[in-house]
Amino acid sequence: MILEMKVPSPGESITEVEIATWLVEDGDYVEKDQVIAEVDSDKATLELPAEESGIITLKAEEGDAVEVGAIVCLIDLDGKKPEGATSTKSVEKTVSKEIEKPVESTTTYATGSASPAAKKVLAEKGMDASTIKGTGKDGRVTKEDAIKAVPSMGTMPENGERKTDRKKLSMLRRKVAQRLVSVKNETAMLTTFNEVNMQPIFDLRKKYKEDFKAKHGVGLGFMSFFTLAVVRALKMYPDVNSMIDGDFQITNDFQDISIAVSGPKGLMVPVIRNAEKLTFKGVESEVKRLAIRARDGQITIDEMTGGTFTITNGGVFGSMLSTPILNPPQSGILGMHNIVNRPMAVNGEVVIQPIMYVALSYDHRIIDGRESVGFLVAVKEALESPIDLLMDNDIKKALEM
Repeated sequence: MILEMKVPSPGESITEVEIATWLVEDGDYVEKDQVIAEVDSDKATLELPAEESGIITLKAEEGDAVEVGAIVCLIDLDGKKPEGATSTKSVEKTVSKEIEKPVESTTTYATGSASPAAKKVLAEKGMDASTIKGTGKDGRVTKEDAIKAVPSMGTMPENGERKTDRKKLSMLRRKVAQRLVSVKNETAMLTTFNEVNMQPIFDLRKKYKEDFKAKHGVGLGFMSFFTLAVVRALKMYPDVNSMIDGDFQITNDFQDISIAVSGPKGLMVPVIRNAEKLTFKGVESEVKRLAIRARDGQITIDEMTGGTFTITNGGVFGSMLSTPILNPPQSGILGMHNIVNRPMAVNGEVVIQPIMYVALSYDHRIIDGRESVGFLVAVKEALESPIDLLMDNDIKKALEM
């Protein structure tokens, strides 16, 4: 008996998917519920499990776009499992992961990075640190490495070959590209900036983060402070929590906060539902859960749709300042950046404080300057006075200690 496997519907608005990777080969024996392929929709990467056990015949190739309901493979239910048979690609994937483990254990954040002095030398030579093998601790590129490095000057590699790779963008990446271009073309996007003195949050985390983690099993990070500060500001300025639908403005009385995280297939934006009802523990737990699911490729479409406002943190990659692009149909997005010690006037004296630049991009069609600037100032105020404005002057109760 031959079973026809069809593409299941990942969601109501999705009509086709793309075969990203076959994890089995034509003629392999597959077990029921074994993951046989990864498929890309325009919103997420999904796993395709075998519906029954048997010998598989592939009916689509990697990179093919197939409609929901279309036949992608056949499974011969009468096919017998050969002794010791294992999917070639499954073995390769397992071995690859095992190889990655020792590699990860021998590399650190410093591997391939350059010291400040080395960066200056490399900049003068027009060279990138990634092209140099560092001899410093953990593979760090030292000043001496930079001085000894010789620019290629466009010379040919030793084997005389210069290669250029060409690969099709995934459906997810193509959809992201379309959405980003449409945002620039179809919205009146504007960005306003401010700076936040992070010292009060630093002090709180230093004092309570160990006890918080011991009790709740999650760290006391910056995202909980920013999320709760955003929730407070959205209540004060509801226009920022709204969106345009034709000739209408839709305003929400709830705060579903999208958080931009980096996943294996690119940028993912899972949603923290009803963030207005969450505590510091609740936000941190949800951020951790969603980040792990995005990293492992398990995030679902439902978990990435329906947000009312987005927070993105370019600071984890070292960004000092940026103008984040709106996540349609939302009308506002807050960009966090790296924290740097900077001189600041405090009570008439110049002191060094940890400062973060923040940016709010918004749709000027429905959000005016008063609302946008007021919103960002409200976020700044909450972050600089978290005990008063986010914890109701009761730290232990707020942290559920």
